[in-house]
Amino acid sequence: MRTIGVDVGGTFTDLVYFDGDSGALAIHKVSTTPEDPSLGVMTGITELCAANAIDPGAIDYVFHGTTTATNAVLEHKGAVAGMITNEGFRDITHIARHQRVEHYSIMQELPWQNRPLIKRRFRKTVGGRLVPPRGEELEPLDEEAVRHVATELRDAGVESVAVCFLFSYLNPAHEERARAIVREVMPDAFVTTSAAVSPQFREFERFTTAALTAFIGPKVRSYIAHLENALKEAGLRGDLRMMASNGGVATAAMVSERPALTLLSGLAAGVLGGAWIGALAGRKRLITFDIGGTSADIGIVVDGKFAETDARSTSIAGFPLLMPMIDIHTIGAGGGSIAYVDRGGAFKVGPRSAGAVPGPAAYGRGGTEPTVTDANVVLGRLDPDDFLGGSMKLDAAAARTVVQGLADRLGLDINAAAEGILTVINANMANAIRTRTVQKGIDPRGFALVAFGGAGPLHGAEVAAMLEIPEVIVPPYPGITSAMGLLTTDLKYDLIRTQFQVSGAVDLDRLNHDLAEMETELTAQFTADRVPMSDVSFQRIGDLRYVGQGYELKIPFPAGTVTEDGLKGVWEAFHAAHRAEYGHAFPASPIEVVNIRVSGIGHIPNMTKLAPPEGGSLDKALTRTGTCVFRVDGALQSLPTSFYQRSLLPVGEAFSGPAIVLQKDSTTVIPPRATAEVDASGNIIITLGAKP
Repeated sequence: MRTIGVDVGGTFTDLVYFDGDSGALAIHKVSTTPEDPSLGVMTGITELCAANAIDPGAIDYVFHGTTTATNAVLEHKGAVAGMITNEGFRDITHIARHQRVEHYSIMQELPWQNRPLIKRRFRKTVGGRLVPPRGEELEPLDEEAVRHVATELRDAGVESVAVCFLFSYLNPAHEERARAIVREVMPDAFVTTSAAVSPQFREFERFTTAALTAFIGPKVRSYIAHLENALKEAGLRGDLRMMASNGGVATAAMVSERPALTLLSGLAAGVLGGAWIGALAGRKRLITFDIGGTSADIGIVVDGKFAETDARSTSIAGFPLLMPMIDIHTIGAGGGSIAYVDRGGAFKVGPRSAGAVPGPAAYGRGGTEPTVTDANVVLGRLDPDDFLGGSMKLDAAAARTVVQGLADRLGLDINAAAEGILTVINANMANAIRTRTVQKGIDPRGFALVAFGGAGPLHGAEVAAMLEIPEVIVPPYPGITSAMGLLTTDLKYDLIRTQFQVSGAVDLDRLNHDLAEMETELTAQFTADRVPMSDVSFQRIGDLRYVGQGYELKIPFPAGTVTEDGLKGVWEAFHAAHRAEYGHAFPASPIEVVNIRVSGIGHIPNMTKLAPPEGGSLDKALTRTGTCVFRVDGALQSLPTSFYQRSLLPVGEAFSGPAIVLQKDSTTVIPPRATAEVDASGNIIITLGAKP
């Protein structure tokens, strides 16, 4: 099995090739092309195959983590979208809920009002109504009204339409009929329904998720079609699989229909890659720490499992999203983050980024503002002659010029300003990790930090020291770990149905019928994807809460026919999960089953291990000794620093910091008072000493 993983980041596009038969592995990195990411993808694949004598026609799969959907939302550059909904409910996506996002802020931004996904003039209403508890028809759908408003939307230049009706999660018939009519009137438009995207209660969140899908749908569909054609023209006959935010991959056809599956997909690949690397290193409690050019992404992994977001916290660019997603926290902190003094005189770094164009001043592409990368160059932690394996030369003079300008404004010398940039950005990232650990009752000192991405190994040790995390793991290929994560996962599809059943009065026939029907639907999807059922497994989850609560916890449900005895175990598991999450439980209180979920996992051949490192010796690995600036005992010091080539480091032999480890896809900093060694899987394990 020969596979290629491609992860498109804000600055670089990362690629990895893996041959499951021979164990051969090759990596490549090219600049991202923001105007059309597929150009960078195809350039990278072509160069990777050419440089390693790989026959494109022999590739079985291309796994792709895309930022197309994410960027369309973050930059608010989606399609001109319309909505068709029930009479009287035109403004659900504007009114939202009664609670304030930030209770005490008078300056808070409400994106669904400030920059709506669908403008009010494109939100149309029609007659028709379904009602609970089973979605019975109270008023028939006004099909002529649907046809009329669809014509209005078409004539107004609308490119995509979201059909969103009340209680469609109980009965999608009205939405499906309306979609059929819209497609007749607007055959070239992208048309979706709220029940097809997220068939669960909470109208505001469901309608907004459908609106997001309509907003990004045309761009994602066009991107996938263009990429598939480009792959075929390049001679690749293998299947394209897209990374989904639930931790699995989906077919291109599935993503074209449900593009919201790919929101934050590249970030999910990073968590998977970090978890896989941690497992190779024998560590079970991990904080994944992925720093690229524009952002830092943080995930938590315990015993190989990662948390999923819930209805309270799943969002993108402030818009709520009812989709299964790995729980990832992202902040605007990366190698391209710009350092500046704001109008109040405060020294800040990020979230604004120099991105891929023009990039940091050190890239020599016209950047004029100081960035984190420029600060690392000034402090000697990046080798201008050995960046990207020597394929890209850094302009050290330009980096010094922009950092000196900031230093003059701050009244500092250049080294103090550069070190201040790193201290601020590291503190921002450490605080982000605290929100996912300390603020949730998790002690980060019991975890290992897996530092990857182009800039993760540069900052990992110092961030870990701020949190008293004792150990940092740097993967063999840190800059392309997210791309490698794509090669470690399986096909995964999720279905959900709302139940609203209470313990002591559960309709087992209905519960078992819905679970079985969802598994049948998933079986049909895997059959269409040519995945043998012997390679498919199912996972069942229930969204449970005490009666009267507003939000739920996810609890596993037993396989097979669910019985009263089986439900007793579910109730007990819920009490235990509630106690772990909130510190208390109410064993005598009734429990409500709100939703049931079934995840289908189609196991496909993937990367299971890496070839052991060849190793060398410290003498052979040492390329030079230079000077780097570090803060030790509160004072800045220029310290003699060893520079090593990673490929020549010996296995199992410790070496001390300060040291810089060079490789094509990243640079690793081992600070003073820390030690490091390469383990049998090729990871660098950094053990931290006292705080610098």
